Amino acid sequence: MENIALIESFSEFKDDKLIDRVTLMAILEDVFRNALKKKYGSDDNFDIIINPDKGDMEIWRNRVVVEDGEVEDENSEISLSEARRIEPDFEVGEDVSEEVKLIQLGRRAILALRQNLISKIHEHDNTNLYKQFKDLIGDIYTAEVHHVRPKAVILMDDEGNEIVLPKEKQIPNDYFKKGDNVRGVIENVELKGNKPQIIMSRTAPEFLEKLFEQEIPEVFDGLITIKKVVRIPGEKAKVAVDSYDDRIDPVGACVGMKGSRIHGIVRELGNENIDVINYTANAQLYITRALSPAKVSTVKINEEAKTAEVFLKIEEVSKAIGRGGNNIKLASLLTGYEIDVIREGIAQEEDDVELREFSDEIEAWVIEEFEKIGLDTARSVLNQDVADLVRRTDLEEETILDVMNILKEELEG
Repeated sequence: MENIALIESFSEFKDDKLIDRVTLMAILEDVFRNALKKKYGSDDNFDIIINPDKGDMEIWRNRVVVEDGEVEDENSEISLSEARRIEPDFEVGEDVSEEVKLIQLGRRAILALRQNLISKIHEHDNTNLYKQFKDLIGDIYTAEVHHVRPKAVILMDDEGNEIVLPKEKQIPNDYFKKGDNVRGVIENVELKGNKPQIIMSRTAPEFLEKLFEQEIPEVFDGLITIKKVVRIPGEKAKVAVDSYDDRIDPVGACVGMKGSRIHGIVRELGNENIDVINYTANAQLYITRALSPAKVSTVKINEEAKTAEVFLKIEEVSKAIGRGGNNIKLASLLTGYEIDVIREGIAQEEDDVELREFSDEIEAWVIEEFEKIGLDTARSVLNQDVADLVRRTDLEEETILDVMNILKEELEG
C-alpha cells in the first residue's frame, strides 16, 4: 500500500468525525511517529509532511554519512557507500534525507497504525464531548427518546450523542415513548472508562429555574431574580423571586394573567403545583409567605437554633401542612428554618401526650394521617368529631375509634 492510498483510506475519519484539518494532521503525525518509534527505536530524525486535504503524506528519514564500517546507530547514521547509492556525490559528514514508504513498516504495523488512528480519533471525540457537556451542566437540553429501559431512558441528540435520563431523575408521572422529545437539565458528565456518560435530570431544582428563564422574559433579562427553588418533583414546588425594580411585581410577572405564563411550566412538570412567592430578608415575613396558602397569625423565631414557631387558627393548620406534609416541608427548605406549627387558642394540657409517644400501639402511617391535618397530640385528636376525622383523613371510622380508645386509656387510665 502506497502512502497516498493509505491517506485516502483515512479521509473518511475527517468526514465522519468532522475533525478540523489541523487536529487531524496532529493526530496522524502522532500515530505515525509511534509507528516509527516501534520500527526504528526513535522518531527524532524523521520529518513527517501530511496534507489531509490533498490526501498525501511524506515521511523523510534524516541520517549523517559516516565512513564504511563506522556506523554505530543505523537509524541516525548511513555508510558512505550506501549513501552514494542514493546519490553518487555524497561525502562523509553530510546529511542524507531518504523517503520512507509505509510499506517498509510492514503490513502488520500498517494495520496496527490504522487501529491506533481509530482509537486516537475516538479519544479526541470523547475528550471534546466531555468538555462540551461539562460546560452545559445546569443548562436545559432537548433530546429524542431512543430506548426506554426499566431503569433509564436513553436519549439521542441531533449530533448522535447518547444522553441518559435515569428513572430517579424522572418526574414520577413522566411517560416517554420512542421518538418523543424530552427536556431536562444536564446534571452531570461522568467518565465511564474513556467514554463520557451524560446524565440528564428533570427532578433537579435547576430544571424549574431554567424553565422560568426560558418562559418569562423578565427572568431571562435579569429584571427578576430567582432567589431559591425547592421541589418535590411532580407534586409541589416553591419559587422565591425578587426584583430590584420597584415598578415590577415579580410574582405577577412570573404567574401572568390567570396563570398564563406559568401554565406551560406546570404542564412540562406533569402538573406540579408551583407557588411563586416574593423573597424578603425579613425572616418572619418570609416564613409567613412560604407557608402560603395558609394565613399565619404570628411567627416566633429562634435564630440560633434556626427554628420557627408558627401560630395559626385551627382551620389554617391543614393548609400550612399541606397534602402529605409537602407544604410545610417545602417552606422549611425554602426559608432554612425548621417550622413547628402551633394551633392558636388550644393550649396543650399538662397531661397531654404527643401522638408519636403511641408508636408502639398505633401504626406510623395512622399517626401521619392525623399529623397531616395538624393533630399531633392525644387531646387534639380526642377533641375532634369522629365523622369529621373520617372526612378529613384517609382513615376508616373503625381505625379512628380504635385510636381514640387507646388515647383515652392513656389519659384517663
